[in-house]
Amino acid sequence: MKIIRLTPQSKEHLLQDLLKRSPNHYGKYEKTVADIVANIRAKGDEALFSYTRQFDGCALDAQSIRVTKDEIAEAYEKTDDALLSVMEKSAENIRAFHRRQLRNSWFDPRPDGTILGMRITPIAAAGVYAPGGKAAYPSSVLMNVIPAKVAGVSRIILCTPPGPDGKVNPGTLAAAHIGGVDEIYKAGGAQAIAAMAFGTQSIPRVDKITGPGNIFVALAKKACFGYVGIDSIAGPSEILVIADETANPRYVAADLLSQAEHDEMASAILITTSEKLAKEVSDQTDAFLKTLSRKQIIQTSLDRYGYILLVDSLEEAAAAANEIASEHLEILTKDPYALMTKIQNAGAIFLGEYSSEPLGDYFAGPNHVLPTNGTARFFSPLNVDDFMKKTSVISYSKQALFQVHEEIERFARGEGLTAHENSIRVRFENQTGDAL
Repeated sequence: MKIIRLTPQSKEHLLQDLLKRSPNHYGKYEKTVADIVANIRAKGDEALFSYTRQFDGCALDAQSIRVTKDEIAEAYEKTDDALLSVMEKSAENIRAFHRRQLRNSWFDPRPDGTILGMRITPIAAAGVYAPGGKAAYPSSVLMNVIPAKVAGVSRIILCTPPGPDGKVNPGTLAAAHIGGVDEIYKAGGAQAIAAMAFGTQSIPRVDKITGPGNIFVALAKKACFGYVGIDSIAGPSEILVIADETANPRYVAADLLSQAEHDEMASAILITTSEKLAKEVSDQTDAFLKTLSRKQIIQTSLDRYGYILLVDSLEEAAAAANEIASEHLEILTKDPYALMTKIQNAGAIFLGEYSSEPLGDYFAGPNHVLPTNGTARFFSPLNVDDFMKKTSVISYSKQALFQVHEEIERFARGEGLTAHENSIRVRFENQTGDAL
């Protein structure tokens, strides 16, 4: 890995380099995606089945597009029992963590007859996208489905692409069943996103779409946003590790590589105060690469977006981390909890050498659907609130409104909205406080 001293100039170059990975730079694909979305919206199932034949090599119709109970049972038989057991345990951890996020509606009645409040209710229908083939991630199915289930969403559907034989990845089906999905459809890519956003004869329209996917899926979510809610337009995975001289270089190297293996656009960055650690981590990544199955992907990722940055202090490291706003941030220092207090921007923070990033990916419970490409400055991990709606509640008695009606009318006149003013004024025509 390349080792450089962090300076204002090198930091600016780094930030510009990382931004090249943003979905906002996928412009050359937008026309293709827009055409797919428009075709699905206009022709429904006809277009959906046509794209499935074209992109997945699979002929489906209205009878075969929905996954059956028998297919789910077959998926369970094909999935290793030990893996099923781990998924069950992981699901319970995710469920328990997200239950802590639930909030109740609240109302604030006052003596003057005013009642103000917030009514919190789940959305009616959620759609989850799950990639297929080699990119199938059952863990992401659990992370997307379970918060919706905990929120109380009454209808959760999942779309995932079929293989040429019409089959769906068994791990995906098993995870969907464990998570509590209500309906599963064999549909992939931008066409699946459009189908969930607008509805077809076979796939119902949903209120919000979440889940990972390739460039075409990300752009389809962007194109459909506004017609339907989305979680985010996710970019490639990334990890940032802050480490001092006390860190184990093998652990640091292993953790950096755990994200670099996702794809060639993934980013892995170490910020350290120790030049000795920097060199040791670089050597360890070279050693690990010789034994890892996805070494070509990892090497390309490191060559493009892998950095070891040398800084003079942990305060400087924290400031740089806040500017990068990484999806995953590991703190491997003598006192990680103290340094955590200086972190403002990160999708998820992992503290100490036994809290490596894959713990969050698979098992701990917090959601692994996280903001990428610096969006941790203003976005949060996927959570129960993403599947809830908040509705304001306002109730004034006649007396309460009388006390403030002239002020409201004055405000409306100030904005030139005389009908607004009139809506309040007509309620107190020829009335005085004594008449109340």
